[in-house]
Amino acid sequence: MPARVKKDFRSCILPMRNPFVITLLALALMLLLSLAIGSVFIPPVELLRTVSGASSSDTFRTILWDIRLPRTALIALVGAALAGSGAAYQGLFRNPLADPYLIGVASGAGLGAIIAMSIKWPYTTLGLLAVPLAAFLTSLLTVYLVYTIAHIGGSVPTTNLILAGVAVSSFAVSLTSFLMLRSTGEVRRAIGWLLGGVSLVSWDATLALIPYLALGLTTLIFTGYALNLLQFGDDQAAQLGLNVSRAKFIIIVAASLVTAAAVSFAGIIGFVGLIVPHIVRIWWGVDYRRLIPLSILGGAAVLLFADVLARVVLPQQELPVGIVTALAGAPFFLWVLRRSKNQGLW
Repeated sequence: MPARVKKDFRSCILPMRNPFVITLLALALMLLLSLAIGSVFIPPVELLRTVSGASSSDTFRTILWDIRLPRTALIALVGAALAGSGAAYQGLFRNPLADPYLIGVASGAGLGAIIAMSIKWPYTTLGLLAVPLAAFLTSLLTVYLVYTIAHIGGSVPTTNLILAGVAVSSFAVSLTSFLMLRSTGEVRRAIGWLLGGVSLVSWDATLALIPYLALGLTTLIFTGYALNLLQFGDDQAAQLGLNVSRAKFIIIVAASLVTAAAVSFAGIIGFVGLIVPHIVRIWWGVDYRRLIPLSILGGAAVLLFADVLARVVLPQQELPVGIVTALAGAPFFLWVLRRSKNQGLW
């Protein structure tokens, strides 16, 4: 092959090897599938015409702008939040199993959301903004309890973290179930929400979610360098100039905020925060300056894919997306657990 042709070929291929390009292409594909697939299939050509305003079909316009687009945006934001917080928790605790679902943060956030819902169901914009705040407070409490229970000496062993997470999560779920039994209405909707169903499919829910995620995920992206230093241990990170206590506080608050916001609007969806950071870490390394943003983009793509499967796996029926992620995540969890025992934490 002539040198010039080879150089041109490499210039075309190299961008495709960029992890951000690959992840963005995967996300774009999942966005297209999410908008097109459902009880009414919208062909790609018609989809583009509807988005551009050239379509003459009122049905397609209604389905796209009032149903599919807000749902797709909400699912993508929730996936980004769960994966980003999962990567941050794993780096903070230096533990491959520190997923918001497994360590009980999601269940704690769910308890706070149900408490707020039991007072007044969030039909208004003010209610939509209040529920994540309640979930945020209980998620912070959950992180504190799990970390305190699991912490031994200067480390947080994997077994202790899992057991503490299971115990606190079970307690939170029990309280949540008790509140639901006392509820006088909309119990079915609440059950679907707990299983990871997107019950609040509206632009109000999506717009209410954005401020929390914008603040939390932006903060997590800028903590990548601090997370890299924390991998050496607290003492060495402090010797390298990191204010360890302040860094940990910022990471915990930001990760808990985005987890609480995601749970408030989409229910308890497990294993996204476990699967996506591991895939990114295996393919593109452990540098948290790249791992966090790649996990955010990958989480959006993965949860969109799971949501598409939830729509089509059963005819004339839609599964809660949390069931799909659990079916995929449980075997992955067992694989990670075995790998961590054989090779250490990382």
